[in-house]
Amino acid sequence: MNNQLPKSWAWTPIIELLDENSNGKPFQQGWSPQCLNHPAPDNYWGVLKTTAIQDGEFWGHENKQLPESIEPRPHLEIAKGDILMTCAGPRNRCGVVCFVKETRPKLLMSGKMYRFRPNSTLLDSQYLEGFIRSHQAQRTIDSMKTGISDSGLNLTHGRFSELMVPFAPLPEQKRIVAKIEELFSELDNSIAALKTAREQLKVYRQAVLKHAFEGQLTAKWREENANKLESPEQFIARIQEERKDIYRVQLAEWNVAVAEWESQGKEGKAPPRPKQPKNSASRVNKCNNLPESWAIVPLEELISFGPSNGWSPKATNDVTSTKAITLTATTSGKFDGTQFKYIDARIPKHSSLWLKKNDILVQRGNTIEYVGVPSLYCGDDNQFIYPDLIMKIQTSKSVSPQYITHAMSMVSSRSFLRERAVGAAGSMPKINQQTVSSLPIPICSELEQQKIITLLEEKLSIIDSTLHEIHFQLERSAVLRQSILKKAFSGQLVPQDPNDEPASELLARIQAEREASKTKSTKKARKAK
Repeated sequence: MNNQLPKSWAWTPIIELLDENSNGKPFQQGWSPQCLNHPAPDNYWGVLKTTAIQDGEFWGHENKQLPESIEPRPHLEIAKGDILMTCAGPRNRCGVVCFVKETRPKLLMSGKMYRFRPNSTLLDSQYLEGFIRSHQAQRTIDSMKTGISDSGLNLTHGRFSELMVPFAPLPEQKRIVAKIEELFSELDNSIAALKTAREQLKVYRQAVLKHAFEGQLTAKWREENANKLESPEQFIARIQEERKDIYRVQLAEWNVAVAEWESQGKEGKAPPRPKQPKNSASRVNKCNNLPESWAIVPLEELISFGPSNGWSPKATNDVTSTKAITLTATTSGKFDGTQFKYIDARIPKHSSLWLKKNDILVQRGNTIEYVGVPSLYCGDDNQFIYPDLIMKIQTSKSVSPQYITHAMSMVSSRSFLRERAVGAAGSMPKINQQTVSSLPIPICSELEQQKIITLLEEKLSIIDSTLHEIHFQLERSAVLRQSILKKAFSGQLVPQDPNDEPASELLARIQAEREASKTKSTKKARKAK
């Protein structure tokens, strides 16, 4: 740690600045009884989850009800003014701290958190919480964590008690806390405004998509190009012929891929056989709110391949010739080629597991928020394979993959898929191939699709650019917050007052008083004996 502090400050171990808890120690750890799987009503005992502790925020609603058959432990009850910190979990969740400004009665600590209370004659609680939140303290705390992997770490009392705190005079601590609250309040207002703008842009984006896929965006274009439009029936009939031609090519490629797979000892997943297009008549549905030249058809009528699940072989730490994208590569709705892992498996070069430019990737399993998220692959051919939790779709020749990706991004499409996701309680919800195949798509002629894509990309690029700027400003706000904390705990945020009692003298005086009190108590005990 940087030892440059004002003369009236002193580096002091945190252990010397804390009061004892009911257990006679400065740190109180909670317990982990078997709780009910829902929050406790106000008049019932609840045990906090670690998610109740956010960076600088206490979320009391994040708790589970304690069964009435289990006796509560009142000494673990949270009180206003407590400092809580997580002491176990993934690296980014171990060592998270918050100050309890407000709480309701009957909330108990869990076994993966500590409570500590500063000696009020020495240290302001919010001053200590602010320091622990700083990058300076968090780097030190991070080095104190122990565990086999980053997914499960622990922070012991003994290690944490060695944390050195920049101990300022008590009056200055209070001035620092007041200044931090003032600056953070201004920062929070700015962040709230940015987040509001971000949500408004998301709503506007969906309005643009809805406008496009109801035919309103191209209404004038259709008037000017009425003689170039083909009927939905003609268009779908043409697509069906295209799909038959593509199927014959795919079948030949599949036979080659199977031969390769067999020659390699049938290693890994067998190449999936392409699906033969259905011979049934197209299901073309007219819709009152669509233009005359538009129709609603199931997605399966517009695609030449898929939906087909990928494959998820075991990853390796070695660099190999085969890269498999991860689920996070498509979570945002835009393909991110940096999110991949290497696998130790040979994939036949003709296998459909390899991604091709303009393949549509759909998340078939994730949290409900992301199930069904579509993303257009924009990388090179045969650069990546895709995992089991993603489906791949290829559109027919006359259907734009960009058009289908945008259509699948609409609120109505996302809701259709989410409502049909299935999964046992507590498991990852998933959608199947049949669900994706049956997704209703508003379709128009090939020429109008291209016009819609041009108009959409003009509007969406402006939205995306603004969202990118908001994201940058939010990241800058986080940096600014840490800058405030850095100045605060190096003595640069507020001026020093020469009339303040130096921290070292205050600590020495309090320690002397403690010793005197202990001596007096010992003498009384001996006399009574």
